[in-house]
Amino acid sequence: MKALILSGGKGTRLRPLTYTGAKQLVPVANKPILWYGIEGIVAAGITDIGIVISPETGGEVREKTGDGSRFGANITYILQEEPAGLAHAVKIAQPFLGDSPFVMYLGDNVIQTDLGVFLEDFKARHADALILLRPVPNPSAFGVAEVDRKGRVLRLIEKPKDPPSNLALVGVYVFSAAVHDAIAAIAPSARGELEITDAIQQLIDHERPVEARELSGWWLDTGKKDDLLEANRVILDTTLEASNHGSVDSGSEIVGRVHIGAGTQIRHCTIRGPVTIGENCFLENCYVGPYTSIGDGARLVEADLDSSVVLSGARILRVGHRITDSLIGQRAVLTTTQKKPKALRFLVGDDSQIELS
Repeated sequence: MKALILSGGKGTRLRPLTYTGAKQLVPVANKPILWYGIEGIVAAGITDIGIVISPETGGEVREKTGDGSRFGANITYILQEEPAGLAHAVKIAQPFLGDSPFVMYLGDNVIQTDLGVFLEDFKARHADALILLRPVPNPSAFGVAEVDRKGRVLRLIEKPKDPPSNLALVGVYVFSAAVHDAIAAIAPSARGELEITDAIQQLIDHERPVEARELSGWWLDTGKKDDLLEANRVILDTTLEASNHGSVDSGSEIVGRVHIGAGTQIRHCTIRGPVTIGENCFLENCYVGPYTSIGDGARLVEADLDSSVVLSGARILRVGHRITDSLIGQRAVLTTTQKKPKALRFLVGDDSQIELS
C-alpha cells in the first residue's frame, strides 16, 4: 500500500502567514503540521509516500521535509500546477500510485487514532473506498455523508447548504485502484474542481463497496488561525513530556509540563505548562502561560503571553500588554513604546514588524 499526502493549495485562510510559506509547514507544538501525517502513515506501516505540492510552496516543502529518510520513508514529490481539486491531485498522482491501494491524507489535518486500525478494516472488507467521519456542529463547511442505519454510505455532498447529516468527511481516505476510473468519469464541479466526493459518489452509484467509519479520537483541521491554536492546545495537552536541555536560572519558576530545547536560556521567567520552547531561544523577565509553543531562535524580553504559537526567529520585546490566542510569524518583531493594561490578539506574518505606541 502507498500513501498520497496533499500539500498544495494557497492557504488563503491563514494569510498573511501563508503569503510566504506553506500552510502545511506551520508548526504545531514546534513540529510542522505535515510531519504529523507522515509519522502517522509510517507508524501504520506505509513507507512509500507521494506528496502533492504546488509551484508556490513546493520548494519549501521539499527543503524542510526532504527525501523521507528522517521518517523511515521514501518520499516522491508530485507537482500540481494549479489547485484543481482533491480528485485532480489523485489524477496527476496516478503514475506514482499505479494499481496500488493507497491512503489519501490532507496535509493540514491531524488525527489521533491509529491509521492501522482503518487499513486492516479496509483490507478485510475488500472495499474500494473507506471514509472517516466525525460529527461536527457546522457541517455546511465540509463534505458531508448521508448514511443509513447500518452505516452504509448513501451519498456524499460537498459543502451542502442544507446538510443531510452532521457527519463530516475527515481529511483521510483509503482507496483501491478503482478510484481512478471513478475520477475519469466525473466532471468539474460548480467550483471548477474535480471533487473527491463526486468520485466516491461515482463508486457508490455503481455499487462498488464504500465503507464508512466514525473517528473516535480527535481530528484537527488546521486551516484557520483559531483551528491551528486549538491543534496546538490539544497536542500539547496530550503528547508533551517535560524535559530541560537548556539553561534555567534560579530566579525562574517552571511549573507543569515544559520542554526547553538545547541552547535556550531562561532568565527571571515564570513558565506554566504545557509549554514547548525550541532551541537557542532567549527569554528574560517573561511570563509564558499554558498552551504556548515558541520556535527555535526566538527572543522574548519582558513579554507576557499564553495560548499562542510563536514561530522561529520571532522577537517580542518589552510589549507591555498580555498577548493571547496569537500566531506570530517567523522573524516577526513586536515592540512597544507605551504600556497599557489590555490583552492583544495577533495573526502576524513572517518578517513583519509591529510597534505599539
